[in-house]
Amino acid sequence: MDIERSHHSNTISGATLEESRPELSWQGQITAFTNLVWETYKSKPISYWILLFLSSSAMLTAFPASSLLSRLYFADGGKSKWIISWTAVVGWPLTALFLAPMYFFGKVSPTPLSLKLLLWYIILGFLTAADNLMFAWAYAYLPASTASLLASTSLIFSALCGYFIVKNRLNLSSINAIVVITIGAVIIGLDSSSDRFPGITKSQYTQGFIWDILGSALHGLIFALSELVFVKILGKRSFHVVLEQQVMVSFFGFVFTTIGLVINNDFKGMRLEASSFKQGRASYSMVLIWAAITFQLGILGSTAILFLASTVLAGVLNVVRVPLTAIAAVILFHDPMSGFKISSLILTVWGFGSYIVGSSSSSSSSSNKAPEH
Repeated sequence: MDIERSHHSNTISGATLEESRPELSWQGQITAFTNLVWETYKSKPISYWILLFLSSSAMLTAFPASSLLSRLYFADGGKSKWIISWTAVVGWPLTALFLAPMYFFGKVSPTPLSLKLLLWYIILGFLTAADNLMFAWAYAYLPASTASLLASTSLIFSALCGYFIVKNRLNLSSINAIVVITIGAVIIGLDSSSDRFPGITKSQYTQGFIWDILGSALHGLIFALSELVFVKILGKRSFHVVLEQQVMVSFFGFVFTTIGLVINNDFKGMRLEASSFKQGRASYSMVLIWAAITFQLGILGSTAILFLASTVLAGVLNVVRVPLTAIAAVILFHDPMSGFKISSLILTVWGFGSYIVGSSSSSSSSSNKAPEH
């Protein structure tokens, strides 16, 4: 009886404490959040936050700029899909430059290059060259805002390829993201009549639409295969190892794309394109040079984000850059922005957000599991 009374009194007192615990007002919640942000800030050195800011800025500006420059190339008279896809890989030495100080001044050494790893780099390089060419066809015929929205479907294929190839899990949030982003892509397809630029036929628009989806699918496959290389061969995912893989894949992508340029005789065609470019030869050169630079800066920024923070933050920045690209395209190129496209944009951001929340909760639950003894 004494035990029961004791348990009963403890239950009552616990309930009383819970009921008497005051709920935080909105001012208190803001204060608590501010304190959390401040504690997080103090937990890292200032150099960390500077690098994180620079990496985030690079990712949010470089990738949209690269997309817009690709569209500008075609809008101002560029014709070659090989040339604009070449700009995505010709800047590979820029990424390699970031590796050199790590080898000479850091405590890291180059990853041993086995025959198996080399073959994987060659395969990924070939797929990257094909992927860039597909996106070049998309930007030749689609508005930049539309091409950017359709390219976001790569998340669908990344999730599916990751599930089948790397055995990653698919939770309800991931499935919801797949469904929502798919609906967004379908909505754009329904609005093809009002989404075409003058001079673009319905057949060309359809080609651009299909190539964009196929490029996104191949991009998802490349992402899953790259993860497989880390899991099965490299066994580690440090900053310099990720950069090494990016340099090697971009190098072989550059080799394959250069072969395509030579076979298609597009190196000689550059002179003709430059002479007929709307803004002149100098502008033609600047478009190609900055398209190459911005693409590599975007890669460096996203790689640094993955290393400094997490895939969740990288996903958040991906969500932000989709509407940034669309808004910039509307302002700079006067892209049509109908109700269909706005609906698709909202659904795309919703899908990305759902995927990020699911990934974040999965990571939190797995890290909070106590080890069994």
